[in-house]
Amino acid sequence: MLLTITTTHQPATDLGYLLHKNPARLQTLEVAGGQVHIFYPEATAERCTAAVLLDIDPVALVRNHRGPAGEGFALEQYVNDRPYVASSFLSAALIKAFNTAMNGTCKDRPELPEVLLPLQATVAVMPAASAEQLVRLFAPLGYEVETAAHVLDPTVPEWGHSRYFTLHLRHPALRLRDLLSHLYVLIPVLDNDKHYWVNAQEAEKLLHRGAAWLPQHPDREFITRRYLRNLAEYVNPTLERLLAGDEAASDDSLEAVLPPDSAAEDVAGSTEPAGPDHAEPAAEKQKLHDVRLDRVAEEIRRLGAKRVLDLGCGEGKLVRRLLRLPQVEHILAMDVSMRELQRAHERLHVAEMPPRQRERLTLAQGSVLYHDPRLTGYDAAAVVEVIEHLDENRLAAFEQVVFARAQPGAVLVTTPNADYNQRYEQLSAGDFRHSDHRFEWSRAQFLAWAMGVAERNGYRVRIEPLGPEAAEVGAPSQLAVFER
Repeated sequence: MLLTITTTHQPATDLGYLLHKNPARLQTLEVAGGQVHIFYPEATAERCTAAVLLDIDPVALVRNHRGPAGEGFALEQYVNDRPYVASSFLSAALIKAFNTAMNGTCKDRPELPEVLLPLQATVAVMPAASAEQLVRLFAPLGYEVETAAHVLDPTVPEWGHSRYFTLHLRHPALRLRDLLSHLYVLIPVLDNDKHYWVNAQEAEKLLHRGAAWLPQHPDREFITRRYLRNLAEYVNPTLERLLAGDEAASDDSLEAVLPPDSAAEDVAGSTEPAGPDHAEPAAEKQKLHDVRLDRVAEEIRRLGAKRVLDLGCGEGKLVRRLLRLPQVEHILAMDVSMRELQRAHERLHVAEMPPRQRERLTLAQGSVLYHDPRLTGYDAAAVVEVIEHLDENRLAAFEQVVFARAQPGAVLVTTPNADYNQRYEQLSAGDFRHSDHRFEWSRAQFLAWAMGVAERNGYRVRIEPLGPEAAEVGAPSQLAVFER
């Protein structure tokens, strides 16, 4: 599978910053069923092209049960188009390779993700019912669409054309992350197949990646049904939320919705999909993210903190909780992404706040990896689901910035518990819960890191579980409370 993305924006090599991939070297990542190679066939100031080559191992598909089941045709597992055509494997590779770009983050050039670029994209082999279907799906998004049909067999022209096309897309002015989100959603829609079970988490991903454009698309119902494999229990609520502009369509993490422990017990270790018999009513599901935020806010209340840092604040969900605490006099909420800060400003209705309330809050762009004098003089700092998004070799810089230089009275750090991952049947061994995670730690690893940080910086620390605990693997998330 081959995808190329080209820009003539000046300088065109800005594409390398946006994709977080150096044009000067080949990069290879392991993905489900094979490897993805990222390289640049051309990289000049006038024109830059990034190529994504997905090399799927057909034997691994059979061994890992990620390919066709072979039912009804004994050779289907071995004779199929899975290694060669754009499919959900390519969508998964995009998330693995370009998650930073898809989330609109560029550390070195934070303003760049908002720039509208002239973009071209080519998918070498795209399955579709017809060329008209490709136009119908991409043209409403502003693309100029060109297709080239492939014959079934050039030696037997009377057989006619196949269902495969080379797809060329051109857009005069588009954010790169929008192009990637369009491809991420529409590629498996056109292929109409997925190499993993469709479930509630897949509905959340569609809401997250499609929230900005799918509600206005004339074929939104077709796209939603195909993406969710026509499963009514997911299709109908998702369409309702899309049309309602549901704010909940903002977190594509596997762990966004945590089933009650009894439901998790039913499906743990199963190789079968969690069907309707295992599904819990939506009203009874508990959001793990809310569990974390509520616990952190409660701990800040218990500590009596008056000045609080929210580092990696995102769209401000913890800030909303902290503003409800009368003891909190000021909150500095910081994030590296200007887009997330803008969303926080809008969702917290900062412009409509009474003056006294507004004075309690400062939204600021910044990074936990670089010394910032604004971070000093605070009673507590919350770092909720942030460290796993950092490269492990940058954690020493994080420790220096937060613990050694800023020195808040207390630091609250949460991170996933990797021991618990075996209870998520969608995860293969070694997979992370979120494609942007750079690592996930077991309880022993997190404890060892926390004890070392505390000892080196004059803190004491305690660790506690977050979420329902299960025998042998603990809770899905973990909290470290450091106090000076």
